[in-house]
Amino acid sequence: MSDKKMIAVVGATGAQGGGLVRAIAADPDGPFTARAITRKPDSPRARALAEAGIDVVAGDSDDGASLVRAFDGAYGAYCVTNYWEHLSAEREGVQAAAMARATRQAGLKHVIWSTLEDTRKWVPLSDSRLPTIQGSYKVPHFDSKGQVDEVFAKEAAPTTYLLAAFYWDNFIHFGMGPRTGEDGNLVLAMPLGGAKLPGIAAEDVGRCAYGVFKRGESTVGQRIGIAGEVLSGDEMAAKMGRALGRKVNFVDVPFDVFRGLGFPGAEDLGNMFQFHQILGDEFLRYRSPELARSLNPSLQDFDAWLSANAASIPIG
Repeated sequence: MSDKKMIAVVGATGAQGGGLVRAIAADPDGPFTARAITRKPDSPRARALAEAGIDVVAGDSDDGASLVRAFDGAYGAYCVTNYWEHLSAEREGVQAAAMARATRQAGLKHVIWSTLEDTRKWVPLSDSRLPTIQGSYKVPHFDSKGQVDEVFAKEAAPTTYLLAAFYWDNFIHFGMGPRTGEDGNLVLAMPLGGAKLPGIAAEDVGRCAYGVFKRGESTVGQRIGIAGEVLSGDEMAAKMGRALGRKVNFVDVPFDVFRGLGFPGAEDLGNMFQFHQILGDEFLRYRSPELARSLNPSLQDFDAWLSANAASIPIG
């Protein structure tokens, strides 16, 4: 019988959870084995995991009892939510709290909670610099996670808090890639307000989480912020241009203009970028490439990510 410790991974078919499952599977001599938790065990991604020899079980973050069953017998768990699936901060908060309580009910020894800042601690609802969204939030997809940190602290199994940076994969999947300008050159338009942006390859979030689990329970209670590289808009555009073989100019879009673009989540993302700018160096201190590389020696910087992914970036 294997003496490996089981890590139950919520969202195992998604970006963060999938990266962790693959990191565990890629280290057959390591101390852990993975259990993939998904709402849809029969989905193509879940079947691919099962065919790779990974234990796949059903679990739904809207059903706390199903999570307790899915966590049963595991040593630890990786807990992550997906706000963009439903765009409801309230629902995401309920889902995260259910995960927290299920980890304690299942008797787990170590949990990683993929969280973000509750921006209202810095920019209260009365602060007009950021519009209030959904009645109670400044950056809903941040606040809905950050507000549950207290639940994890008080009602979950021993927990480490992992804070990720902007996904470079958003240039591929989230419509944030460059567009062709009137002069024929490409334009990378983002609302940074002159601030630098910490970014990371989505796959590396899971790899860093694996590094946290390998460090063990000594990380419990710690807030670990990760990034692959911290870059200005002009630096991102220059690197992207070299990878694409075309000139890319950066345009720093005013926050209000970005919030008014009208696509689902535009206000949320506009506030997020402005929150980055408001915090400035304080935000960057919580997104450390050096710390991330100590957890994940194969951490990609932006050039490495572009080398592997530039061909997949859609050009508008």
